[in-house]
Amino acid sequence: MITILNDNFSELNDFLQEKSFSKIFILVDENTHEYCLPVLLGNMETDLGFEILEIEAGEEMKNVQTAIQLWEILTEMQADRKALVINLGGGVITDMGGFVASTYKRGIQFINIPTTLLSMCDASIGGKTGIDLMHYKNMVGTFTFPERIFVYPKFLETLPFKELRSGFAEMLKHGLIADKIHWKNLVQINKLDIEGIIPHIKTSMEIKQAVVEKDFQEKNIRKNLNFGHTIGHAVESLYLRQGNPVLHGETVAMGMITETYLAYLEELISEGDCILIIESIRKYYPYLDIGDFKDDDIFSLLLNDKKNMDSHINFSLISGIGACIFDKQCSRKNITKAIDFYRKLNDA
Repeated sequence: MITILNDNFSELNDFLQEKSFSKIFILVDENTHEYCLPVLLGNMETDLGFEILEIEAGEEMKNVQTAIQLWEILTEMQADRKALVINLGGGVITDMGGFVASTYKRGIQFINIPTTLLSMCDASIGGKTGIDLMHYKNMVGTFTFPERIFVYPKFLETLPFKELRSGFAEMLKHGLIADKIHWKNLVQINKLDIEGIIPHIKTSMEIKQAVVEKDFQEKNIRKNLNFGHTIGHAVESLYLRQGNPVLHGETVAMGMITETYLAYLEELISEGDCILIIESIRKYYPYLDIGDFKDDDIFSLLLNDKKNMDSHINFSLISGIGACIFDKQCSRKNITKAIDFYRKLNDA
């Protein structure tokens, strides 16, 4: 259940009062510790004891070593199965915190309070938890719903522009795969700022929630949410391997452009729609340099994608604005053409 919080957090306080938790553990990174935790603590009303668990910010922290450290801390602090974990942060925090909570003592309860646009519209919704393995994104995880998701849009005021733009990529994706009107409303935004984005957040969240409710464990239609992520995740993993991480939304935007062109090559969309979509995405996102990455490097990661079956690379590709198909197998020739198309955009 998703709840938009008012300024006094009354819905969160009602939830804490109704439940019989033994103790609260609040997971943050250094950014949410500084900018968001004071707001939460200033409005949270509970007689329960609580502890703050802090990790460093960044995708590179979403690994098994961090998970082990958090499990050990929970054990040392004698967290029992009635404890509650509050994940206060962006996608790394909600992914990591959900994974740690869902596996500690075979599962303790957790809630997500997303603080970034990316986590509000994507990472905090849907019950996917996970950590990265080596340089592969989200290779280890669980399907576990949070008890609740509480959204406080004013947390977006703490974000730098690049983080806001990163989250906007997932909103664009929701429109492209499922809601043509949502897409049209988003691409009419001339300037990416909080005032322009906030009115569309709830719709984006509802689109993802509706897809998840139809297919929780990603057996069919939920795979559509991976549009832009097959090639995007591969590029994000290569940047991680370099020790030069980039924001998730930047690679998703790159992935959506590349996979839109791939959909055109596979005759799923018209040339006109292809051009319109790519130009719309490029209006918001600068070119992401993939010049250091060879095709073989990208394909080795594509072959390890979680959606694959029988060694075939499976894509989720749009079949029109607001429509998507999943488990689409594409030729290596067309995948290579799509990647080359993106590379050449830097020369355009």
